[in-house]
Amino acid sequence: MPSPLDRLAALDRGFRTRYLDHEALTAQVRAWSEAFPDLCRLRSLGETLEGRPLWHLTIGPDPDRIRPAVWVDGNMHASELAGSSVALGLAEDALRLHLAGDDDGAALHHLGPHLRDRLRQVLVYVMPRMSPDGAECVLKTGRYVRSAPRDRRANRQHARWVTGDIDGDGLALLMRVEDPAGEFVESADVPNMLLPRRLEDPPPYYRLYPEGTIENFDGHQVPEPNFLSDNQTDLNRNFPYSWHHEPEQTGAGAFPGSEPESRAVIEFAHAHPEIFAWLNCHTFGGVFIRPLGEQPDTKMHEEDLAVFREIAAWSEELTGYPMVSGFEEFLYEPDRPLYGDLSEFAFHQRGAIAYVVELWDLFRQIGMKRPKRFVDYYTHMTRADLVNLGKWDREHNRGRGFIPWRPARHPQLGDVEVGGVDPRFGLWNPPEDRLAEVCAGQSAAFLRVAAMAPALSVSRVAREVRGDVTRVALAVDNTGYLPTYILQAARKLEHNEPLSIDARALGGAELLDPAAARLAVGHLDGWGRGLYGSATLILHGQSRGNKSRAVVTYHVRGHGVLELRIGSCRVGWIDHREEV
Repeated sequence: MPSPLDRLAALDRGFRTRYLDHEALTAQVRAWSEAFPDLCRLRSLGETLEGRPLWHLTIGPDPDRIRPAVWVDGNMHASELAGSSVALGLAEDALRLHLAGDDDGAALHHLGPHLRDRLRQVLVYVMPRMSPDGAECVLKTGRYVRSAPRDRRANRQHARWVTGDIDGDGLALLMRVEDPAGEFVESADVPNMLLPRRLEDPPPYYRLYPEGTIENFDGHQVPEPNFLSDNQTDLNRNFPYSWHHEPEQTGAGAFPGSEPESRAVIEFAHAHPEIFAWLNCHTFGGVFIRPLGEQPDTKMHEEDLAVFREIAAWSEELTGYPMVSGFEEFLYEPDRPLYGDLSEFAFHQRGAIAYVVELWDLFRQIGMKRPKRFVDYYTHMTRADLVNLGKWDREHNRGRGFIPWRPARHPQLGDVEVGGVDPRFGLWNPPEDRLAEVCAGQSAAFLRVAAMAPALSVSRVAREVRGDVTRVALAVDNTGYLPTYILQAARKLEHNEPLSIDARALGGAELLDPAAARLAVGHLDGWGRGLYGSATLILHGQSRGNKSRAVVTYHVRGHGVLELRIGSCRVGWIDHREEV
């Protein structure tokens, strides 16, 4: 009889060694849910405009019992396929935690027994592919799609590029056209690579366009390509927090939640206030991006910043990726924040420890030095860096990134060449033989974030009987790292309700004070202080009292049972019974 872990291993569809299409991804999540129905619930949060389900996994026993939960999603941007692999890797590791015995689980990311026990009390929500329509298009055609391959805009009279296969090879990559005014030249060191033209460069020169045709072409003026020219909305600009309409925010969509994918996530998040941590997976770069996105760190509460510093420290240790402020190191234009993104929604409106990971540290792989602002990696690549990228591709990626140019006849532009770059595997995403290590590092880091969850418990501290009246004093403790409000920034949110206790006396017992049937406990502190917070000062650090505990007293007449329900929608509920 195979062990539970052997059964789990047999269900592997290869997501750590290849990029799954929708059919294979569906087979993977269905296999888990069918094999382990008590631990893995599969549902669709909605449906795309092309009819694909938006698969979502809930991992943990008794999935309807409200308790602290974490969320991970991937592939909201169509070409960023590795996010799906990382999300599936975390799902499989969460299943492994529940299926393994204490000895079997020891090898999982070096998590100690106490951490494994803690993690088994946390629900894990996984949305492995937020944009299945877009991912399928990228996987099958090579076409660049920001999020989903759709365009519902009414303004269609202008000239614009529409991506498509010109030479009949089934792919839509790039086109180059020889032109004396072209901005690119071919590299002398890396075949097929085009480099920005310099004064010293001799011809031939090329213009570079997406493979496709020009809608509303007048036969003369070629429009400038735009990454959203034929696909309307960037899902990561379509969330409600600080949403700005076009043109103030490119890719914003018609209104917040205008797309079925983003709307499904918004609705689920609002229905589940117990989500306290949120990992939003993207590619590429090799960096974690945390709040704040529109203000400097001086505007973040010091306690919240200390928590993010703690997460940053072990995340960098386990993955090699630094964590940076979105505002201070990841604005493409200084003082021009990005609006309507998912992680800011999860942090500001849902009160979660929310952040982005840009998977695949390609810049480090090719030996680039860290710039002052991380985002400058993307815009400050020198010609030498590009040549190093081409050489890395040839030596470590089987030359799949830079491919031969092939002559073709374009219906509007005449003689062109197509091909040149296929960035899907090795550039935008790690090569398949590096996927496993990327998945392992991210899972190891985020499971430690999940282990920070608040943890409620109840114990009796005093009991006194006088005649037929029993006085019971009970302590409600939070033994988790995080407070029950999670973050200082979240305290003001409506759904971040304080703890309360519902009590009822059963059998022959009754509460002497009817008002004791509902007691407010308030929020309880956690033991964690983050990194470099005031409480961690080596010479002055002291405990903040015992604010992680609240003591309540009940007076009960008669004999029976005092039944208590303690908690909130934010951290879930626990039950306790006292015989009186």
